[in-house]
Amino acid sequence: MGILFTRMFSSIFGNKEARILVLGLDNAGKTTILYRLQMGEVVSTIPTIGFNVETVQYNNIKFQVWDLAYLSLFLRPYWRCYFPNTQAIIYVVDSSDTDRLVIAKEEFHAILEEEELKGAVVLIFANKQDLPGALDDAAVTEALELHKIKNRQWAIFKTSAIKGEGLFEGLDWLSNTLKSGGG
Repeated sequence: MGILFTRMFSSIFGNKEARILVLGLDNAGKTTILYRLQMGEVVSTIPTIGFNVETVQYNNIKFQVWDLAYLSLFLRPYWRCYFPNTQAIIYVVDSSDTDRLVIAKEEFHAILEEEELKGAVVLIFANKQDLPGALDDAAVTEALELHKIKNRQWAIFKTSAIKGEGLFEGLDWLSNTLKSGGG
């Protein structure tokens, strides 16, 4: 019965697969978000060395999510290996780490300039909203200079990976955008 229901659901709404990169500075919460989405719970993580790849099924879209390490500028050039065929970027920002917002902005805009990512939709998670002193989404928008993005669809959502807040609202936006032909 489950297979029949899945086939009926797929025939009515269609299935889509999307390749999504989860990027951001180290300690922004990328891996915590990935596993919160994959398993529905917070998992104790350690800094990612290299990358994590998980498949997340959400709103009839199968997301192939690549969580790429940022531990140093040394690893940053290797991100390009993962850019081909990417429909969306989830850029995770630690909203409480105001000292590194300038670096987060520079890295973010460098990513947007990559030729193979020109058509990718961008979802920004202003993460760690549960921490004291975290900037709200408007302040993160200003710090990242999101107003300069004119050539692609983007959205920003306040999130707390630990509490699970804002993640699914962001994924709703992303899945609706991808279904409507964005990315």
